[in-house]
Amino acid sequence: MAEKGGTIVIKKYANRRLYNTGTSTYVTLEDLSNMVKRDEDFVVQDAKTGADITHSVLTQIIFELENQTGNAMLPIPFLRQLIAYYGDQMQMFVPSYLEQSMKAFQSRQEQLREEFTSAMGDPVQLMSVGQKAMEEQARRNMEMFTKAMSMFNPFAAGPAAGIDAMEVDGGQESQSGNDLSEMKRQIAAMQEKLDKLGSS
Repeated sequence: MAEKGGTIVIKKYANRRLYNTGTSTYVTLEDLSNMVKRDEDFVVQDAKTGADITHSVLTQIIFELENQTGNAMLPIPFLRQLIAYYGDQMQMFVPSYLEQSMKAFQSRQEQLREEFTSAMGDPVQLMSVGQKAMEEQARRNMEMFTKAMSMFNPFAAGPAAGIDAMEVDGGQESQSGNDLSEMKRQIAAMQEKLDKLGSS
């Protein structure tokens, strides 16, 4: 049973078993992981309440994959930074930033595969390709972050103007100005990190 658009419904029961209503079979987290890799769209619902628990299940899949020997993909500094953003002013921007950044990377993955394949066997060229890819991704990441920021200020002409335009004098707005100043400081710090990444 699939929803409109071909979305498959996965039911999760109290005993933690997952049931694929499309194939009428029980599945595992590994099966769901393979469905993601095959670009099969699905939602996971609590069998009792009907609540959408897709986010928590996908997070659990990542946790399982990260714990497999030699399979870790998320570096410790990234995990620390991600944790630090919870409850921070910047938290609202992070999901859009990460989503846009991953889309940009995904759009270039075939080109990157070809470049790395052609550079295999030549260590110098391989390092050059890797450096170029990191620099390009750092640049694209900043563009994605700027785009994510602009979504929250559609009247802005640009990233700097977007922040400045929101700063107004007087009363309650003064506190907002202070918050935005801190936000600009954090953006500048992030830009510095990205620049260092690109030049390292």
